[in-house]
Amino acid sequence: MEELWKDIIAFDISKLFIEPTKNTFIQLFRYLFVGGTAFAVDAGCLFLLELTGIYYLLAAVFAFMAGLAVNFLLSKALVFKGSESGNSNEVEFLLYAVIGVIGLGLTEMIMYLFTEKLSLYFMVSKVIAAVVVLIWNFAARKITLYRK
Repeated sequence: MEELWKDIIAFDISKLFIEPTKNTFIQLFRYLFVGGTAFAVDAGCLFLLELTGIYYLLAAVFAFMAGLAVNFLLSKALVFKGSESGNSNEVEFLLYAVIGVIGLGLTEMIMYLFTEKLSLYFMVSKVIAAVVVLIWNFAARKITLYRK
């Protein structure tokens, strides 16, 4: 954590975003940006698909797929660069997707609960779900794929 704060205070862009690192705090910092970008893609697709008349829970599945692809590519390039999973790209993506599908299940449950049962706007439910799932995704991927 000390290394992260030192790099933030020094505004060392190279250490914060470019250089490979195994420091979990720096990886989490990067994952917040990657997750934010993937969330923007996911939420944007969800909003647009729902506008076209697709049921919001079904639209969330399609939006998830777009966000998953963005998250995978950016995570490999920025977050876990230098951390090898020990798997082929195909197997790595499959494992990445399995973790993501569990996150999708959490998203669907949280969105249903907050939208249908608590009457929140579906996009507010999406934001709540995104926070929970961001933590799940990072921890699960760090532990199962990039722990070496």
